[in-house]
Amino acid sequence: MDFSSTILLPKTDFPMKADLPNREPGMAQYWEQNKINFKMLAKRNGREKFILHDGPPYANGHIHMGHALNKILKDMIVKARALSGLYAPYVPGWDCHGLPIEHQLMKDLKKNKHSIDRLEFRKKAHEFAMTWVETQKNEFKHLGIFGDWKKPYLTLNPAYEGAILKSFRELLLKGYIYRSLKPVLWCSQCETALAEAEVEYEEKESPAVFVKFPLENPRLPKDSAIQNLSLIIWTTTPWTLPANVGLMLHPQLDYAIVHIKSLNENWVLAQNLMERILIGKLKMSPDDFAVQCTAPGSFFAGAQAKRIFPESGNLEFSAAFTHESVSSEEGTGIVHIAPGHGDIDYCIGHGVHKLSIVSPV
Repeated sequence: MDFSSTILLPKTDFPMKADLPNREPGMAQYWEQNKINFKMLAKRNGREKFILHDGPPYANGHIHMGHALNKILKDMIVKARALSGLYAPYVPGWDCHGLPIEHQLMKDLKKNKHSIDRLEFRKKAHEFAMTWVETQKNEFKHLGIFGDWKKPYLTLNPAYEGAILKSFRELLLKGYIYRSLKPVLWCSQCETALAEAEVEYEEKESPAVFVKFPLENPRLPKDSAIQNLSLIIWTTTPWTLPANVGLMLHPQLDYAIVHIKSLNENWVLAQNLMERILIGKLKMSPDDFAVQCTAPGSFFAGAQAKRIFPESGNLEFSAAFTHESVSSEEGTGIVHIAPGHGDIDYCIGHGVHKLSIVSPV
């Protein structure tokens, strides 16, 4: 390692003791005044580069322990690469747009979006963000973070915004941009869409239910005369059932067609889960049911089942299809799909199989 031009500690007459509240600000000030970071970079100019692409913090308040953990760990990585001989510049940046900034500014102004002029609010948001950029910049410096603090990247810089628009234009010309319906998390208080990372879920227990979907004109195994055949699903989110438009089976998993004697009905369940469900969950005895035959999940692909809430979305049938993501460890081996609820259902049900989006919420 080449430490010859890297001076990390100032000469001091302080005795050898902690005294960190006094010593650390002096160290950070010494490093900045003597441009230790830039001297270290100059010594390694022309060598192999190490670039850390750092996700920016929001400019909306004082830094907290999460900021400290994030920045200190990244700074350790950059410095370690520099000390190993690499050219390792670090360019800090800030996210100056978005809900966290707008929400905090609204709280400070004691207003909401219905009681403030949009242009006036944008101007105030710009000033608000820039104030916190300077505040956080000084707080990060006090942590001893090396970086080009005089030339950070800011998402509100015209050049940065222009680069985003240029990239968007390229995506548009290549046909990747389109308008469609998609379920998103929504904050009724802020009246805006939310990202997954912005949501903290409250612990909640909901009733899990088994639901039967009667098949309409089902395809039957050869030489069988089975009637009253239904696909059985198990769900922990029963409130999504009015949005159901699909039933997903595993293509290679074996499914049993089971005759339920007391109901004179035939149910389709994953064979390996059958006894766990009928005996363990539904408290039937082995004499209450009998396996008629078995078939792989692919056998039921393309079947039509009657929706239990046909008035929701004005759709009469739910389409059966297969996907290898279906679990064979829990449930019934048949998953109810509601593209109007949740990302996976949307991507598989609507994105792959073009099922309708029903969203009665």
